[in-house]
Amino acid sequence: MDRDRKDKTFFLKLESTEPSIRAAANQLGLGVVEITADNPSKIGILANASTVLADHGISIRQALVDDPELNPDPKLTLIGDRVIPGKAIPLILKIPGVAKVSIY
Repeated sequence: MDRDRKDKTFFLKLESTEPSIRAAANQLGLGVVEITADNPSKIGILANASTVLADHGISIRQALVDDPELNPDPKLTLIGDRVIPGKAIPLILKIPGVAKVSIY
């Protein structure tokens, strides 16, 4: 199969995900943490970040993960059932592979 046909087959099989509640999170009283990795292929970033939130009593309503092969600036966005406390930031920053954390 030539490259054009492989690409076409790949893109035809892509599915869209559910709508993101990120933009409406503040209005809903939800918390958003956006994580940028220095190595997006590092194993355990999502698992460890969700553990930090769980340890703070936060249930994840939605997780959005950019594919590093499709997005040049991939991010992990976790939307919790309440505002993310500031004391969670240093704990997330200690996760191997995490470069930057933003809370909205």
